Amino acid sequence: MHPDAWHLTDDLDDFLSRAADFLRSRPALHTVPLTVADTLRSRGPHYYGEGELLFGTLESHGEVGAAFLHAPAIGLHLTPVTPAQADALAARLAGPGRRPVQVNAERDSAAAFVDAWRRRADTKARVRMRQRLYRLGELTPPAALPDGRPRVVGAADRALLVRWFGEFAEAVGEGAGRDAGAWADARISYGGITLWEAADGTPLAMAGVSQEVAGQVRVAPVYTPAELRRRGYAGAVTAEVSRAARAAGAAEVLLFTDLADPTSNGLYQRLGYQGVADFTVWSFTD
Repeated sequence: MHPDAWHLTDDLDDFLSRAADFLRSRPALHTVPLTVADTLRSRGPHYYGEGELLFGTLESHGEVGAAFLHAPAIGLHLTPVTPAQADALAARLAGPGRRPVQVNAERDSAAAFVDAWRRRADTKARVRMRQRLYRLGELTPPAALPDGRPRVVGAADRALLVRWFGEFAEAVGEGAGRDAGAWADARISYGGITLWEAADGTPLAMAGVSQEVAGQVRVAPVYTPAELRRRGYAGAVTAEVSRAARAAGAAEVLLFTDLADPTSNGLYQRLGYQGVADFTVWSFTD
């Protein structure tokens, strides 16, 4: 496959004019490109950090068969590709001297791109995280909820969200270059975070949900401070945002888990989430 089959652009509108129908055709597998592109459109090109944005579509006879987007703080997000398509993309990116720091894709597609990129760019790679994408089936809330209640955040919660975003990002090794304040403002603007709080108003845990696009929303992040874990707060607040998303009309409610964390995987399955596909995040080093 010729590298020029991949059309590259730094123009989000151009990318969406080419890729929107393709991305919407498989909203679960394409959840990250869908939500990132929608966030860039609504929040501006620097929401995910300073630096060059890059988008791409694999096109043949007027049809799009794959797509990617790259932002500095989140790396390269790639839809499912064949080894030949991955090799053509690696050749296309290596030509202009672009060097993604990581790739996140469905497991086999990520491995295919990593193999191609190693050959094309003379670089090393390591697995940073293995993930599973889940889709909500029948919601099964915890039989016994912990003391407390859910509450959708407001402007008065901004400082808490900034702090918890930083703690969450550090815990999972993500968020470098992200503006925690911009993240908090965006989530507050559409009620995108729900807290589980004690009767006296003390915040105990949080769960977020992305804005709906193509009928899907994604639950993230879910965070409980270390000293408050294993008390049922994460399960309670995740069940609440899942219920609310369904009630608001989302056709698909999705979330990712770290496969190295059996506790969270077990929790989400008990709530009614079912596995869709495995993803891998690879980091590149010189």
